[in-house]
Formats: sequence, C-alpha cells, structure tokens
Amino acid sequence: QIQLVESGGGLVQTGDSLRLSCAASGGTFSSYAMAWFRQAPGKEREFVAAISWSGGSTYYADSVKGRFIISRESAKNTMYLQMNGLKPEDTAVYYCATAWGDYWGQGTQVTVSL
Repeated sequence: QIQLVESGGGLVQTGDSLRLSCAASGGTFSSYAMAWFRQAPGKEREFVAAISWSGGSTYYADSVKGRFIISRESAKNTMYLQMNGLKPEDTAVYYCATAWGDYWGQGTQVTVSL
C-alpha cells in the first residue's frame, strides 16, 4: 500500500508558475505509473497528466499540453507537476494518484487570480 501527499499549491496570478510535489511512502513508488488529476468547484474530477513507471513516457490533457510538465524522481519517491502560464481556469484541487486510481493523495488547492 502506498501513501501519497501533495504539496506546493497556493494562490498565484495569471501567467505565474507553480510546482506541485507528490511524496510517496509505504510502497514501491518506482513500480507505479503515476498521474495528476484536478477538480474545479462544481465540476467532475479530470485527468491532467500521467507518467510511466520509468518516467520515459508522459501524457497530458489537451488543456495543459505545452504549459505543464510532469516528472518523477524515484530516488526521492516524488512526482512533480511544473505548471507554467497558469490561467484562472486552472483553479482546482490537484490530486496525485497512481495511474490506475488505486491510491490517492488528499489534494492541494491551486487558485489562479486574474
């Protein structure tokens, strides 16, 4: 069983950058494909980005492609989401999870003001 804890959220302005981290413990982090999801107020949770267990393959939602970068550092049992060019529509609670949704973090709030 793996535990996931997100950090790095906050309040930023349009165009700013933010880096989220997801620290894993209690399991073999390096064996899991991982993903970021987000949920905006009044909306369903949506996929943001995913990364293979090796880090060699990445996938992005069209809405963040070219602005967000997902990465992982297995030696630190940590996954990252570098978010650049933030927009108000990126405002949401961001969750890290194993790619198949077996395990989830508690979420971190990202708010982008005009």
